[in-house]
Amino acid sequence: MKFTGKYSTRVKFAAQLMLIVTATAFVCLGAYRGEVETVFAKAIRLCLECVGIG
Repeated sequence: MKFTGKYSTRVKFAAQLMLIVTATAFVCLGAYRGEVETVFAKAIRLCLECVGIG
């Protein structure tokens, strides 16, 4: 099956733009809720466990 050319460039661009705007909104919402510290704490713990220190 050939899928190339199924959607126009305008539709692809609109979908990509909508996904980027949605992702940016969710990142901002998470930062607003103070979840940055939680993510960094979990990332540090995960790295220390991988190395074998934690």
